[in-house]
Amino acid sequence: MPVQGVSHITFIVRDLGRMASFLCEGLGAREVYDSKLKNFSLAREKFFVLGDTWLAAMEGEPPSERSYRHLALKVEVGELPGFEARLRAIGSEVRPARPRVPGEGESLYFYDFDNHLFELHTGTLEERLRQYQA
Repeated sequence: MPVQGVSHITFIVRDLGRMASFLCEGLGAREVYDSKLKNFSLAREKFFVLGDTWLAAMEGEPPSERSYRHLALKVEVGELPGFEARLRAIGSEVRPARPRVPGEGESLYFYDFDNHLFELHTGTLEERLRQYQA
């Protein structure tokens, strides 16, 4: 049987409350679980639903350095300014966009508070491949 898709994505963070603020206030996720009362995993964790994706945040030592490794989330082009304002309001660092091939979509890159890079992207794989083949 083939892989069916992504089950969940886990981020290791210093402060679960701050990550909850980042995901819920900054991106509109919904918190659905907190292991505060009973821990079943390696460390205290919280679960969130963002769109239809399960995100987990677990207390621990996050990446010590930033890289281009990132999670890209799909949004509509008209939503980028609102997300940028919300993310800046909670103290997220927004990065300048990288150069783009016309027609491959727009992006907003930003960091959480533990060196994880995120991207809000407006394009699709099909659009990008079409532009790269042109």
